[in-house]
Amino acid sequence: MNFYKYQGTGNDFVMIDDRADNFPAGDQALIARLCDRRFGIGADGLILLRVDPDYDFRMIYFNADGAEGSMCGNGGRCIVQFAYDLGIFTDTTRFIAVDGEHTASVSDDVVSLKMSNVTGMDMQQDYTFLNTGSPHVVRFVDDLESYDVVGVGKQIRYSDTFKPGGTNVNFVQVMPDKTLFVRTYERGVEDETYSCGTGVTAAALTAYKQFGLPSPVSIRVLGGQLRVSFEETGEATFESIYLTGPAKQVFTGSATV
Repeated sequence: MNFYKYQGTGNDFVMIDDRADNFPAGDQALIARLCDRRFGIGADGLILLRVDPDYDFRMIYFNADGAEGSMCGNGGRCIVQFAYDLGIFTDTTRFIAVDGEHTASVSDDVVSLKMSNVTGMDMQQDYTFLNTGSPHVVRFVDDLESYDVVGVGKQIRYSDTFKPGGTNVNFVQVMPDKTLFVRTYERGVEDETYSCGTGVTAAALTAYKQFGLPSPVSIRVLGGQLRVSFEETGEATFESIYLTGPAKQVFTGSATV
């Protein structure tokens, strides 16, 4: 099996050109093995690019544990760059993912991905919960550099409040220049990742509601820089949400499956 490795601000993925529909997508153990960083290729997830009669392509995303996942924003940006590198489109594209239709554009390895509309936020005393294609908790903290992202994130992810599916957890610090510093504990990976696209989207929208940060919001993650732009069209209702940042091929190879 030939594969490609892509990363978007450190969020890395095994990419498979599966337009022939040959990959055994139901083999969860295989996908987990390919994503394993010691015994496999190593990645935060695996993404299949498949044919769809109504779109340029279809994106199918699997978490590192091998289970099919909800929408992945950085994975979406990476598959757009992958499709562009394969010659499937030039400049702009329209594709389908688990959460519906997306459009995107590519310019000099920078991908701007239109995310799903967001409706509603559950704003509690110490966190906000919203769905940006995947479920996310956003909690604002001080001194994020030294914060126990994994320990606290795991407690929230597995708490009774979010059973049975769990949630992703984002810890956010508003910096003096009004940019955001975001660190994320991702379900399915069950660890902190270098970046989470749907997570920084959730952080940007929540920072707008709580602190009035205007669009676009600049965001620093462990893997680099991202930008989220949006329009509020109703009370806690957002449209024209774009996640923008780099997406690059790291290497290609082959693996025995």
